[in-house]
Amino acid sequence: MKHLIGAAIAATLFLPGSVRAQETIDLTVASSHPLVIPWVGMIKSHFMARTDEILAESGNYEIAWNEAFGGTLYKANATLTSVEEGITDIGWVFSFLEPARLPLSQASSYAPFSTNNPALQLEVMSELFETDDAFRNEWEQYNLKALGFTGTDGYDLYTSEPLAGFAALDGMKISAPGVLGNWLRGTGANAVDGALTTFYTDIQTGVSDGVLSLALGVLPAKIYEVAPHITRVDMGTAFSGAVAINNDTWESLPEEVQQAMVEAGKYYTVSHGQDLLERHEAVFDKMVEIGATQSPPVKITPMSDADREAWVTAMPNIAKEWADGLEAQGVPAQDFMRAYLDGVRARGETPIRNWDEEL
Repeated sequence: MKHLIGAAIAATLFLPGSVRAQETIDLTVASSHPLVIPWVGMIKSHFMARTDEILAESGNYEIAWNEAFGGTLYKANATLTSVEEGITDIGWVFSFLEPARLPLSQASSYAPFSTNNPALQLEVMSELFETDDAFRNEWEQYNLKALGFTGTDGYDLYTSEPLAGFAALDGMKISAPGVLGNWLRGTGANAVDGALTTFYTDIQTGVSDGVLSLALGVLPAKIYEVAPHITRVDMGTAFSGAVAINNDTWESLPEEVQQAMVEAGKYYTVSHGQDLLERHEAVFDKMVEIGATQSPPVKITPMSDADREAWVTAMPNIAKEWADGLEAQGVPAQDFMRAYLDGVRARGETPIRNWDEEL
């Protein structure tokens, strides 16, 4: 009788509509930057939350997230290797700081003054990731699967002293993240490599006179406290990386969980792009409001059209230098740069300088 009861109970597990035990999957998610940085905070509020929401619909799986944000596992110079080696299962890979490993991912960084629309730019880069094998392979060769993409809002100058104009940049020390130091070439300024996590101290200690940075990063990092003079240059936006998962971890996940993460990644990318676009101007107003009582107070000065034109004209053709160097290594950078700028123009943008025509 006991055997019959046991068989009957076992049989019910295979009946349509029968209750199935929920499986819990432990995953570590990490970043070099803190949650107050918008695209990092949205890993939790959008990518993780959306994954949980999708999985809850069937109830078959749930994820126990082990969170390690804010550099608790690794710093900004190790975002790629930390996901690649499984130090974290999922993490934000900061492509700015990986020009050797992720060369095609730098394309937008070598074509400044092309678009100030981060949502549009991420749409272009997402499309290229699906259609360009070389771009996709440069990520996947490092045991990574990219799930959602990140970009920046527009770049401007934040300095400790007022900037008289473009000519005043000559001789200044300006901090910039990785390859974006190239945007200072031709200005006479000296680029100091850094990131949002180091900019405040760099200015405070005199390592730099200011930073080339983005409003949505400057506000939570409080860089305006030490660099209250904001010059609106509107240099453009840049592709900055991806939320990626270690491929070994990826292959161990059930298909249902994989599908949920793919959908959540797309949701994250679109939401992040729209957030950058919508909040960019409001953040400037917020910095002026918060910084009104500090000494000196936060002040915003637009760079004149003539000075912007002088900046663009003074720059060497960094797109050609970048493409020529990669082509010599067998990387199809010329075609990729053309595809990127064609994608930008096809969506209604007009780059101030047509970098691809000079390749």
